[in-house]
Amino acid sequence: MDRFLSKDFLSGVMFIAFGLTTLYFGRHLAVGTTVRMGPGYVPNMLSYILLVLGLIIAGIALLKGSEPVETPRLRPITMVTIGIVVFGLLFETTGLLPALAALVLLASLGGSEFKLTEVLANIVVLAILCVLVFKVGLGMNIAVLNGVW
Repeated sequence: MDRFLSKDFLSGVMFIAFGLTTLYFGRHLAVGTTVRMGPGYVPNMLSYILLVLGLIIAGIALLKGSEPVETPRLRPITMVTIGIVVFGLLFETTGLLPALAALVLLASLGGSEFKLTEVLANIVVLAILCVLVFKVGLGMNIAVLNGVW
């Protein structure tokens, strides 16, 4: 029973599930041939690769065993999810910088070590990088601060 609750076995099962799900949702796409690929060719091939990798990983885990799965920690999962939702809600109304600051702050609260100076430094560095990459470099039409820039 321990081999069925190992990290490698469950990873293999996850790969198999993703492969089967992709095959199911892409079943209506025309596959075509290698020379004349249809819109379903690449998704189908990637699904088959996922299936084969999943079977190999799960099979090796059943034969050799691996590390047992740890109990999930809910605080980090919850705080990161809340941070992403808040980012999405704030981005449209307040702009990139407040949304990014809220995301980093909320996600940092999910960790076991919270140091305000490190979080603030992280916010500043990420804000500068995001503005340079998205606004200046890529020229995206996003509000950095809504109503200001």
